[in-house]
Amino acid sequence: MKRIILHLMPILLLAMLLPEQSSAIPAFARKYKLSCSTCHSMVPKLKDYGEDFAGNAFQLPDAPEPPRTYVDAGDDDLMLHRFFPIAVRFDGYVQYAERDEGEFDFQTPYGVKLMSGGPISPHVGYYMYFYMNERGEVAGLEDAYVHFNDVFGSDLDVMLGQFQVSDPLFKRELRLTLEDYEVYRMRPAYSHANLTYDRGVMLTYGFDFGLDLVGSALNGNGIGESEGGVFDIDNGKAFSFRVSQSLGPVRIGGFVYQGEEMFHDITFQNPGGPPQTADVKNTVTYYGPDMTIGNDYIEFNAQYLRREDSDIPDAMNTVGAVREQQMDGIMAELVYMPGGPESTWAFVALYNMTESKQTDYKYHTASLNVSRLLARNLRLIGEITYDLEDESPRAAIGFVSGF
Repeated sequence: MKRIILHLMPILLLAMLLPEQSSAIPAFARKYKLSCSTCHSMVPKLKDYGEDFAGNAFQLPDAPEPPRTYVDAGDDDLMLHRFFPIAVRFDGYVQYAERDEGEFDFQTPYGVKLMSGGPISPHVGYYMYFYMNERGEVAGLEDAYVHFNDVFGSDLDVMLGQFQVSDPLFKRELRLTLEDYEVYRMRPAYSHANLTYDRGVMLTYGFDFGLDLVGSALNGNGIGESEGGVFDIDNGKAFSFRVSQSLGPVRIGGFVYQGEEMFHDITFQNPGGPPQTADVKNTVTYYGPDMTIGNDYIEFNAQYLRREDSDIPDAMNTVGAVREQQMDGIMAELVYMPGGPESTWAFVALYNMTESKQTDYKYHTASLNVSRLLARNLRLIGEITYDLEDESPRAAIGFVSGF
């Protein structure tokens, strides 16, 4: 650990002493001629106003759409953007870790994505982004959905497309750390199901007294390529439901997910004979509570999830052998911004743990992150993560930018 700090400290200190400056701002800010700070505190973390903006189908919740941003085609039922809204997020890092190869690694760019979003009509919006480069690969479309706001004049919202199943819990795309929320990503061998991206429909309804309900119906097998023109690789669907209640600075929620997936043509070893193949049906279940407590300066987020798989194939077992498997996962995050929503500094502690009797789910880390906002749309980070499972540290410095 000392060796890592000595390697990175001169670069980190120099970068954090750079002066604040203004810079270009992404698509929504350009459109409304507002600073990124209107919706964001420490980019990409959202303020309450930013949450309201996104929940209003990417339209200002307290003002009409500016006519200057649309083409006057003589049709009151057409909202045609004068300039197509597009923005770029560009992240890069330098990482140091104790390993055999690539000990000191320039991970630049770590990710480059093209983002677009905005209204299609007064109560319908869209959002999507295309990952041009994610750890050296073209990942393609991830978030891509149409958002129907205030359906039938009620507080019901409907989103149709592909999105993260965990978005109603804690949004991975809005975290301040390089280290991820592993409890949402982890899955055993063969399974396509986890709580990251999937295709489906999500319904949300909010009550004035702080109760929020979110339900989803999903393919249950991620956002891979279609097979024969069909995206769902089996006949099973997955369903999730979340309920949360806000009470002042505290929000408490509960989440449940269940779906079936089919593993096709799994090869099993056959003692005394040739290997055999078979189809296996697996039921995936998640459940657990979550909590947020805090204010504009300090926030604590916590998530516990149990995942249960009814039938996971094991290719090393005999013909027809499957097994049950369980995972227990915890994510705990503490965010401190000494200047509140306008803070140019942020400090984050993140704890990840997933475990089970099997080795598939072993993950155990603790991370410390320091962020410095150099511009409203440019954030420098320094982060140290200690792998408690392998007893090895890694560290990174880098930047997150949007323009």
